[in-house]
Amino acid sequence: MSDAEKTGQELPESYRTAAEAIERYLMHFVPTDGDSNAAMLEDLADLFEQAAADGTPIRDVVGEDPVRFVDAFARNYSEGGYVPARARKQLTDDTGRAAGNETGPEDTTV
Repeated sequence: MSDAEKTGQELPESYRTAAEAIERYLMHFVPTDGDSNAAMLEDLADLFEQAAADGTPIRDVVGEDPVRFVDAFARNYSEGGYVPARARKQLTDDTGRAAGNETGPEDTTV
């Protein structure tokens, strides 16, 4: 299991759901080489870890249009590519569901 995968498992459920939806979209539709792919996923994990730690709502991270967010995020790592409308809708639906289900940072005090 990679560091990004281990980290993703430690995120609150809503953040993990959104991060996994973005990762799935990136893996299927954003062409990168191995090094760029690893850096991209590590940066994505860092972004969501920090957002969760700070209590930043998912919508404040990805905005109202998660496809636009991911496309802008991916431009830092890829050479571009075609993304089908169905994949864009799936990403939008998944992150919308995650943002609607978030409860904020989980209190782990006893």
